[in-house]
Amino acid sequence: GVLLAHKHGHPHVLLLEINQTFFKLPGGRLRQDEDGVTGIKRKLFKRMAPIQEHFTPQWEINHLLAEWWRPEFDSLLYPYKPPHISKPKERKRVYLVTLPEKCLFAVPSNYLLRAVPLFELYNNVNRYGAVISNLPQLLSHFNFTIN
Repeated sequence: GVLLAHKHGHPHVLLLEINQTFFKLPGGRLRQDEDGVTGIKRKLFKRMAPIQEHFTPQWEINHLLAEWWRPEFDSLLYPYKPPHISKPKERKRVYLVTLPEKCLFAVPSNYLLRAVPLFELYNNVNRYGAVISNLPQLLSHFNFTIN
């Protein structure tokens, strides 16, 4: 899921950083027969929600931003399902998640939560990978009002 925050009047994407070299969006694998919205909510609550119930954020899953396809057992992801592939190995869905005005996160100790500005993500495939580096283009369809 794409969680947006703003800092100095500019949107930032919240990413999980592992070992100062690998970045990922919050989320994970779905259970069998689980729809995408239910799955992303479950993963966000499991990975990022505080233990205390009165601090639990009310995340809203608004838009499906993109679907990426992995046709084979390699690392390449495509923003389309190749026509010659009948059973792709993996399908990644990227959702836009609306955060409440104030939010508290509980991140596992092996992760670091980073707010990365859109201009750093743009066209930076080597550092962030294809999915994350394309988020500025996907988010350009929205008009954000930052107070």
